[in-house]
Amino acid sequence: MVVSKDHPRYRSLVIRELLAELNKAGLVSTTGLIAHGRGEAFDYLLGETTNPNALEAESVAVAYMLEAKNPLISVNGNVAALCPREIVSLSEIIPAKIEVNLFHRTDERMERVCAHMEAMGAKRVLGRNPDAKLNGIASDRSLCTREGILMADVVLVPLEDGDRAEALLHAGKIVLAIDLNPLSRTSKAATVTIVDEVTRAIPNMIDSVDELKTDLSKRRSLISTFDNKANLKKSVQMICKRLQKD
Repeated sequence: MVVSKDHPRYRSLVIRELLAELNKAGLVSTTGLIAHGRGEAFDYLLGETTNPNALEAESVAVAYMLEAKNPLISVNGNVAALCPREIVSLSEIIPAKIEVNLFHRTDERMERVCAHMEAMGAKRVLGRNPDAKLNGIASDRSLCTREGILMADVVLVPLEDGDRAEALLHAGKIVLAIDLNPLSRTSKAATVTIVDEVTRAIPNMIDSVDELKTDLSKRRSLISTFDNKANLKKSVQMICKRLQKD
């Protein structure tokens, strides 16, 4: 399908078509399409733009990753489809490891997602050969690697399930979530929740790295003054104001 650039929702339609194509190719699961639609509905309510509150959370998340000893980015099928090059760029400049973790896991799909990330420039992707488990998860999402998830102290989890976000937290990890729904279990469990669309959030995080990498004082100030409950409350208030305005 060819989408006209004059269409008022051009970007959204292009992303939908991309996800549909990668679903047919076996990279994105069918339930991943449903999850994207749910997130897109919240993005409508947020005005399909990054607000100052989200920008602050993105900077705080970068500060945590730069302060970490073993930062890691957890990638699922939707993230691999939507912003693979940006994920690779962020992983290189932090630097952070990348580990693929899938709910609808098969060896074949794991290989497709890992290979896709490598084709997009990732030098090394963990997850193909799990040798550990994350406690508190009944599904295959518990599978992980010792070198990656198990050793990580800070984990960026874009588009994450609530049970895994909670399990990561219980395992002593600092959890940085990207989730358009400020009311989700993931958003409420995370140490930092970025209420923004992932293809906007990751580039914003990349833009923050240069400044924060050389400013230890600012990194630690961002971390010490951040309140995720207040952050989520502001996001809900923004949605309410937009609904009242419209």
